[in-house]
Amino acid sequence: GARMGKRSNLEAIEEHAIGILGFLASDPERLGRFLSLTGVDPTDIRGLMQDQEFWRAIYDHLFEDESLLLVYCADASITPAALVRLRQSLSRPHEQGLREG
Repeated sequence: GARMGKRSNLEAIEEHAIGILGFLASDPERLGRFLSLTGVDPTDIRGLMQDQEFWRAIYDHLFEDESLLLVYCADASITPAALVRLRQSLSRPHEQGLREG
């Protein structure tokens, strides 16, 4: 079925947050750098995966290192631009009807 568009943006965002995290975790040095920069304890990661703030931190970490970004995008078959769009939509209030300000 060509119903790709039906999938919610949030699902795609979460999928790539998990993907990026897995990508970082595949290299101890990469993961160590991410954890030290974000101040996250490895034992907290499972719980944090419910948290959109944490997803933002994951995306932002990837965007700070272009070589890392390009390798992930090649691995995940996604363009950097598409990933940036996902990150931008993550900054907006979601379906809960939250309004900032």
